[in-house]
Amino acid sequence: MALRLALYQPDIPQNAGTMMRMAACLDVAVDLIEPAGFDASDRNLRRAGLDYLAHLDLVRHVSFATFEEGRRQAGRRLVLATTRAATSYLDLAYRPTDIVMVGRESAGVPDHVQEAADARVLVPMREGLRSLNVAVTAAMILGEALRQTRPGS
Repeated sequence: MALRLALYQPDIPQNAGTMMRMAACLDVAVDLIEPAGFDASDRNLRRAGLDYLAHLDLVRHVSFATFEEGRRQAGRRLVLATTRAATSYLDLAYRPTDIVMVGRESAGVPDHVQEAADARVLVPMREGLRSLNVAVTAAMILGEALRQTRPGS
């Protein structure tokens, strides 16, 4: 079992495409938790992810409940990127079986998803600024998780 990236109901196809392209390049599987805030048909995802989607292990989930059921059965830890966290993404000891989740660009994740997370991390930022682009956040956190779990890569 390897590290995974979960996209919780993404709002912006370009961001979803960027994260899926990154995941394909880094050999990280993606869980897409629907409904998305855009037409997430295979045709539209292919356009957003260019030709990289052919190289991506992508699993679609019709809801958070179906994603959560599979995650728990597999015994994977859910690491949520959230501005509501107290722990820096640099201070967490990642595991190769973790699923790193990012939320919707417009609203993050609802409380029940926050509560389901086993760990919550944030990217420390300059005071007074709200958040980074979700794809940038995903890249930073995945980069650290991969550094810790794939030595020498």
